[in-house]
Amino acid sequence: MTKVLVEDKAIVVPGQVLADGMGFLPAGAAYRDNDKIIALQLGMVNISGRLIKLIPLKGLYVPKINDMILGTVEDITMTGWFVDYGGSKYAMLSGRNYGGRDDGRIDDLSTVLNNGDVISAQVFKVIKNNTVDLTMGGPGLRKLTNGRLITVSPPKVPRIIGKQGSMISMIKDATNCRIIVGQNGIIWIYGPDPEMEIVAIETIQKIEELAHTTGLTDLIKEFLEKRVGKKNVQ
Repeated sequence: MTKVLVEDKAIVVPGQVLADGMGFLPAGAAYRDNDKIIALQLGMVNISGRLIKLIPLKGLYVPKINDMILGTVEDITMTGWFVDYGGSKYAMLSGRNYGGRDDGRIDDLSTVLNNGDVISAQVFKVIKNNTVDLTMGGPGLRKLTNGRLITVSPPKVPRIIGKQGSMISMIKDATNCRIIVGQNGIIWIYGPDPEMEIVAIETIQKIEELAHTTGLTDLIKEFLEKRVGKKNVQ
């Protein structure tokens, strides 16, 4: 018989026992030691079905295959682009993985992406030492023009997105902004009204600040209603 020793969304410390027994599986920053599930670091518990996941409250982004991330082109080579995504090393986007011509050839790479351009891309390959290859061949992956970039702690990204995208959808609807959240904690925001862009930024920063708080959705809903001056934000 398994006994869960913490509540959903509880904040726990390294070494704390989260569950006793074999009925649950650990995920995230939680691990199993014999019949116990233990917190590896400071984080917030997420219990879903038979899964006990620990979301770190602090930490660097660890790239994983298929993650959608945002980055900035930092240099151009003969075959592709180096992209700064906030990791310890630059990621590489080759001309073949850009998603342009079928044969992967681009005569002048700078006419496609230049230094300083912001892109949304997908992690295609992760080599040892977190060397990352990117692709822009999938749907929605593109150069991002205009708008603003902000950076949040990568472990807070799930709270900013919300369950099935509920939190970020609420911000989009209330501010009429287009928002793209990278798993690496870089977020692009663009709206027709600069004041609403600021509201969106403030709201995201509020979520980051209160990520450990229970009832976060209601708190953010109230915050948005005050900032945009209307009720019934959904």
